[in-house]
Amino acid sequence: MDPILAAAALSVVLGAVIAFVFFKSYLLKERSNVQAISEPELHSDPKKTSKPQHVPKKYHSKPHSHASDKEQSKRHHPLDLNTLKGHADSVTGMCFSSDGRNLATACADGVVRVFKLDDASSKSFKFLRINVPLGGHAVAVAFADDSSSVVVASQTVTGCSLYMYGEENPKKGSTDSNQQSKLPLPQVKWEHHKIHDKQAILTLTRATASYGTGDGSTIIASCSEGTDILLWHGRTGKVLGHVDTNQLKNTMATISPNGRFLAAAAFTADVKIWEIVYAKDGSVKEVLNVMQLKGHKSAVTWLCFSPNSEQIITTSKDGSIRVWNINGLSAPLCLSPTYFTHLHILVLTMRKSMLMKWSYYFVPADCCKCFVEVRYHLSEDPKTLKVFPIPFHDSSGSALHYDRLSLSPDGKILAATRGPTLQWLCLETGKVLDAAEKAHDGDITWITWCPKTMPLGNEQVVILATASVDKKVKLWAAPSVTS
Repeated sequence: MDPILAAAALSVVLGAVIAFVFFKSYLLKERSNVQAISEPELHSDPKKTSKPQHVPKKYHSKPHSHASDKEQSKRHHPLDLNTLKGHADSVTGMCFSSDGRNLATACADGVVRVFKLDDASSKSFKFLRINVPLGGHAVAVAFADDSSSVVVASQTVTGCSLYMYGEENPKKGSTDSNQQSKLPLPQVKWEHHKIHDKQAILTLTRATASYGTGDGSTIIASCSEGTDILLWHGRTGKVLGHVDTNQLKNTMATISPNGRFLAAAAFTADVKIWEIVYAKDGSVKEVLNVMQLKGHKSAVTWLCFSPNSEQIITTSKDGSIRVWNINGLSAPLCLSPTYFTHLHILVLTMRKSMLMKWSYYFVPADCCKCFVEVRYHLSEDPKTLKVFPIPFHDSSGSALHYDRLSLSPDGKILAATRGPTLQWLCLETGKVLDAAEKAHDGDITWITWCPKTMPLGNEQVVILATASVDKKVKLWAAPSVTS
């Protein structure tokens, strides 16, 4: 017999023997395991035989479920009312309509959404979708004269453009209730391109020209990342004015609610303020640089006007918040009533027309304070009314600055953000009323208060909206202000 074949046959036989021995030992071992498990069951209660099989599953599933519930409840803040979803990218800006029933959002996905907010507790919100022209992404949005028209800032590689989208003319005689319930389809009413050369728009804010001889139209300010700011007529798109901050680069700009003042935060610690002067016919005559807010020791990062347009609140990298009075009033002048039973105070003010005007104010004997107008036309700047340290610190205890500010419609609550953190402050005392450390899963990009109370079931609540890079917009209830 061939030695090679003999060796191959011997290998096959030995392999078979080894496999048989191994398989036999495995069967014996499994048999013993089965007997060890089954024997105790013979002595157990038959009614309970199935329970041990299900207990491990319940034991493993319950702790996981409980942990998930606790994590969700931990993330949920008591003031967090609702979330507006549907954005496919970072939400870069938003604006409430003047009646508070619509909220427009600008998103980096190239879409502007106008949400109908009938109730803050709704499970879903209807919204109007506006696609900006191809190649651009929406960076800011502001309502024009009414809730059916919005101005959108769109950024492209060639520069920034403004588009005003308005409602199409409704068909006459149309009584279709389904058609009336639908949101109006928008169309471009006016547009401007490369309005700040190739520079991006940082902020787009609006106000109603209600001061003096203003005609009540909407004025919109676009602030570029350079040094220029443009004023626009919301309905027509006409350029109303142009200013230059001359401070290397802008941070943001906004208009007072009555349309009288334009204020800008830029590279330095000072804030420049311009007055929008209206002609007798209600049109904008000129824009004059009239005031500067001086007092911060480092760059101002954000500012906002009070609802009555009489004050400005600023926050700075120096770790402080300042409240300024810009309504022609400076610090109080104290006079002792022991010298006078009745006091007539003669106040001399200089008007822009250079005419001398004498004004008399009657002050009762029990009052020891009177106020003198800030003569900003004589280069007299406003004074600080209040200074608060920013109640926000890093791990080493150093004060941090805020990224955004917004004052509530009643002028009592100041909402402030840094990164994903949201705080509500009492403007009277500067104390923190409430805080949400992780209001969003990313940095907050914009905050704004609803100008009117919003329904929340059977209640009416004051609402704050926040937008973030996490593709969400959240609605928050205002905390209570305790005395």
